[in-house]
Amino acid sequence: MRIRVHRIDQERGGRRMTRPITAGIDGTEESLAALGWAAREAVRRGTGLRVVHAWRFQPYEGIDAGDRDTQAGWARDAMAEAVRAVTGRHTGLDVDTDLVEGGSVDVLVAAASDAELLVLGSRGHGPVVGFLLGSVGQQVIAEATRPVVLVRAGDQAGAEVSGREIVVGQEGDPEDSAEVMRFAFETAAARGAAVRAVRAWTLPPVFAYSPGSLKLLDEAGGLEPYEKKALASALQPWRERFPDVPVVEHVEMGSAGQVLLSMTARAQLMVVGRRARRTAVGARIGSVAHGVLHHADCPVAVVPHA
Repeated sequence: MRIRVHRIDQERGGRRMTRPITAGIDGTEESLAALGWAAREAVRRGTGLRVVHAWRFQPYEGIDAGDRDTQAGWARDAMAEAVRAVTGRHTGLDVDTDLVEGGSVDVLVAAASDAELLVLGSRGHGPVVGFLLGSVGQQVIAEATRPVVLVRAGDQAGAEVSGREIVVGQEGDPEDSAEVMRFAFETAAARGAAVRAVRAWTLPPVFAYSPGSLKLLDEAGGLEPYEKKALASALQPWRERFPDVPVVEHVEMGSAGQVLLSMTARAQLMVVGRRARRTAVGARIGSVAHGVLHHADCPVAVVPHA
């Protein structure tokens, strides 16, 4: 069942916007913070905002919790109130709001497929690593085909201050990180921010060397110069495409997750890539994205690799 709450066609300058910024909300503090973040990003990028709430009828034994229509009305009213709050702060923002009956993961993954990016709330830090996002957030991130941004409860517009950077993790060849770089540079351009591109490296075991790799390292002058050259190569097309975006190249020895987390104090947004893998118990994201999502103090964008 789909209940349309509010719709405004997304027309700007005669051009119909086909990919809105989408926020998934459920009435919690963290989801309302995600909605605020999504609204600000939609204004910056000049897109529409879509707000989605996955809802299911919940009968409670011994408690008068209303019938299906009553509960749908409560959810509709709560969503409308949240939307009024963001449209009150952002006059003229185009909003398309859906209350959808169905499982949260299925609804949000479907919503992400039609979005420029999907924004969700995160509960923040907790005592047990692996449970901070909840099963819904982790499954959506693993299965979504579009970027997903996680926002902590209490996130404020003031965190997006001048001087803080878009920090992006780069790994592999330029083609491997193309979508991650694209997202980071587009976001930085919309915000007037700098990009700090981070490439972490470690000493490989002796058995990993081959005659071909040794030749490449010799030509580059050693491991660290080789990594710097690899990062510069990955950045070159994006520097050319976004000449007004300042770029800081950061190459550091260490695990990728730890190096990225050391940058959170200077970041207004952390951008990482992910390759989801299927296991017997469902989809799982990579260790770098997992670690950053659980421990970064700033919003985190997870971008699927092509």
